[in-house]
Amino acid sequence: MQSQHAAKRPASPSSDGPLVDVGQAEAALVEHYPRLVRLAYLMLPPEQGGRSRRVLTAHALVQRALPRGRTAAPAIPAQPRQSADGRAAHAARSGRRPDRAARPARADDEDGGPGYALVRLQVVRTALRACPSRRRGARRRRAGLSALPPLPPLLPQVWGLRLFPRSGGAEELALEQRLSALSGPARAAWVLRGPERLSDDDVRAVLTDAGAADAAGALREADRVPAEYRLLGSPAFDPCSLQARPTDLVRRRRRLKAALAAGAALVVCGALFGLPDDGWGPDGAAAPPYALNRAAQAALDPGKLTRVSPAVWKSSARTDFSVWPARGDLAGDTGLLRRALAVWARPGERVRVSATPGTPSGGPAGPPQLLYAGTVDNARVVILHDGLRITRYAEPLDGAEGAALDFARVDGADRAGASALVLGRSDGNVRYLTAPWIRSAGARDLREPGADTADLSLTDGVTSPLAGPVPKPGSCTSWNVLELTDDTGTRLVTDLGELVPAVLTSGRPGKAGEAGEAGEAGEAGEAGEAAGAEALRTWSPFACSLASMRSAGVRSVNAWAFAEQPLPDASGSAAWVCTRAETWQGGGTRVLAQFHTPGAPVGAVAARAEDVPQCGEREPRVLAGVLWKSGAGTWYLLAAGSRGTTSVTATGGIEGTAQGNLLTLEAEQGAQADLEGTLENGDPVTGLR
Repeated sequence: MQSQHAAKRPASPSSDGPLVDVGQAEAALVEHYPRLVRLAYLMLPPEQGGRSRRVLTAHALVQRALPRGRTAAPAIPAQPRQSADGRAAHAARSGRRPDRAARPARADDEDGGPGYALVRLQVVRTALRACPSRRRGARRRRAGLSALPPLPPLLPQVWGLRLFPRSGGAEELALEQRLSALSGPARAAWVLRGPERLSDDDVRAVLTDAGAADAAGALREADRVPAEYRLLGSPAFDPCSLQARPTDLVRRRRRLKAALAAGAALVVCGALFGLPDDGWGPDGAAAPPYALNRAAQAALDPGKLTRVSPAVWKSSARTDFSVWPARGDLAGDTGLLRRALAVWARPGERVRVSATPGTPSGGPAGPPQLLYAGTVDNARVVILHDGLRITRYAEPLDGAEGAALDFARVDGADRAGASALVLGRSDGNVRYLTAPWIRSAGARDLREPGADTADLSLTDGVTSPLAGPVPKPGSCTSWNVLELTDDTGTRLVTDLGELVPAVLTSGRPGKAGEAGEAGEAGEAGEAGEAAGAEALRTWSPFACSLASMRSAGVRSVNAWAFAEQPLPDASGSAAWVCTRAETWQGGGTRVLAQFHTPGAPVGAVAARAEDVPQCGEREPRVLAGVLWKSGAGTWYLLAAGSRGTTSVTATGGIEGTAQGNLLTLEAEQGAQADLEGTLENGDPVTGLR
């Protein structure tokens, strides 16, 4: 018969309450997992099974707390806030002084919502079932039997290790002993009232829903333990921060020998019932499957891949990867697409995975867009797009090991940035997949600005092989780039070892309408495509500097000839060029100030910097200097600033000032100097280092 003090069972969960599906409950469980495990750990009987068994049982109770389907949430709020007056009143009822430092502020003090309330109720219910009944123990004592604790269950278990929280101090040990003297419902009431911040009425409702026979009695029993909730911040009560120690090593060795013998017998028996296949299962090189939610399962279904019509780009306001059609001779191969999606979601240990800086490599959040699936040289290649990334999956034609998975970030891609992708590299050659708006493609050597472009064939958007830009160490005689033509003009892109080639531009950085007057070197206006004759001449001596920007997630590289400086001793004129590499992730930009003298095969790097605004759209100005030796054997400090620099000053090992944007001073070999400039508006500009 139920006690007269038991709280009346509330109406929730009921059909009138909000329905919680498995996804909501899982999200609440994952977000508040440490909080729920500590709740279960504190409610379990401390004296049963030891701390290691108690930790594992607490984790198991929480992980089994998900509902099987849509379930009505309990009417109990996830974590109502008690006012200071309410806490003081409760302390007065329990005969205790309010503990002002009992509940420190923390991130999980926010309301967990109906999903959390439902999971918490299930944790409390299962924890109470795991507690031994005092009535059952009393009956055994009256019958003359010893009240032995029940044997611990076989599972859960961590083989070879014992896991347990760190030891606490005297206060933590005293609190542990006080809690062990309480019944299971009383411990639950103490925890729900304290860390969970529930009122007494809500505690009664939760305990009643969880199956406690006397919720009011549990609250009265919990009043015997002081509200020292501040101690719960100690590692002694944190079942997610654990120590590990080995189990019995001798016994484990004997069991291992027995397990090996049994495993050998199973292998022999298994060989009699099956024959080996070709090594490629339904999921190919993917790791073994694990439980997935519905969204993740939909992302792995080849039938739900997004396929864009070939004519969409013609009428779309966007010109990026989202309007690329699905192409390739294997676009209908369901098995290949399934393997690509499975490896993307869970790549196996032998899959080679690479990602550009700042690119996440996790699985797709939903069904991605198919851009290409086909045969490229000696591999089957699948190209997918999920709005943020381009993902390339490649597997050998013979089905042997060697699958590869590559990621590249492409959010914010424009028409130029979405003009081509790298399909594959073989024997020093590169094949590209071009955008549907590309009309023709060609190969050009950036080191030879006057040479003609070699035409490349386009088959369903795929180019014929193009020799990649691979300069030899210590020398750089050529740098091959891809020239693409569409209805808006011609642009150059170059392979920097990633999925998306970098776009090459030339000119003064700045938005349209912000550029300076034309007429001086490099000041012809907004940075534009590098396919023009003047831009090609600007790039020619500095093409090989692109090798320093490989595998850095580079989106575009601009070359700006910001000054031309007469050389002393009638040595001709030198060109100052600033190259700036922008990345897809925004940060990690690389700036090089380069100096080229007449007759030199390539330019020399005078200064370099990362993550600076100079030479970019936000700050289209630059100042740099270099020590130069003339043909007569005299050393000079040469410095140049961009347009708008009215004076340049050198201090330190070399001192001097010149009006205008050019400075020439005699110097000694190895001398060092700091450069400062002044702009037309009076602002200072510091030399790039």
